[in-house]
Amino acid sequence: QVQLVESGGGLVQAGGSLRLSCTASGRTFSGYTMGWFRQTPGKEREFVAAIGWTNGNTYYANSLKGRSTVSRDNAKNTVYLQMNALKPEDTAIYYCAGRAPGSTSNPTRASSYADWGQGTQVTVSS
Repeated sequence: QVQLVESGGGLVQAGGSLRLSCTASGRTFSGYTMGWFRQTPGKEREFVAAIGWTNGNTYYANSLKGRSTVSRDNAKNTVYLQMNALKPEDTAIYYCAGRAPGSTSNPTRASSYADWGQGTQVTVSS
């Protein structure tokens, strides 16, 4: 099992930027597709972005497409989510997640991920 710890959340004004980080430990990071999801009270966890291991393929939800960039530094066991032009509706707890090596499950579905971080709060004020 991989332990994941997110950081970088906080309070930002609308139009601002944040970079979230997620660092993995416990097992090798190798082969894991890493995803970012977000959740607000009373709603299901929503896909934000994901990045593959072998080819670096990236996936984005329409809600943040064009305003976010997902990247990874495998040497540091860290994945990043850069978010720009933030809106109040981006306010949520953001989670990173790891999909096991070799899995072919849909990287945009929360059910495809077995390992989750504790989340980091992002609040965008208007």
